[in-house]
Amino acid sequence: MKQLITIGIFSLLFSCSTVKQSIQQPVRTKLKNQQTFELTEISKDPTYGFSPKNPIQVGGVDKHEGPLNERRFLNALAGPNGEQISYYRQGSCCPIKSDKNPMGTGSVMLDNYRVTWQGSKDTVSIYINMYDYGTLKAPVGFTIKE
Repeated sequence: MKQLITIGIFSLLFSCSTVKQSIQQPVRTKLKNQQTFELTEISKDPTYGFSPKNPIQVGGVDKHEGPLNERRFLNALAGPNGEQISYYRQGSCCPIKSDKNPMGTGSVMLDNYRVTWQGSKDTVSIYINMYDYGTLKAPVGFTIKE
């Protein structure tokens, strides 16, 4: 009986550990080249990337590639008619909760990029989270670079 209880406890511990690991696995992203993510879909959500409450989750901080992943994402975008975009980092803003904070638990900051293309009347703000991973899509109004 003691042996059965021990086996049961080990089974429970290892099965929970496996589940936890599978939940924490980052979303897989493909690279078109070393500087560009391969995007295959345009979001239907009008807030995706345009709101600090729904930032684009490129991840990478855990691999020391956070800022690079932000650029890889932006390099995959094109304007509404395929125009080449230009962008610059406006700065950090908007604290959000993330368990990927390298300093421990608590808030991390999003990065805000300003994006424009030839013929656009204004720049667009894009909010990017380099701490957490998510499925990458082009925001509404953008296309995917060829």
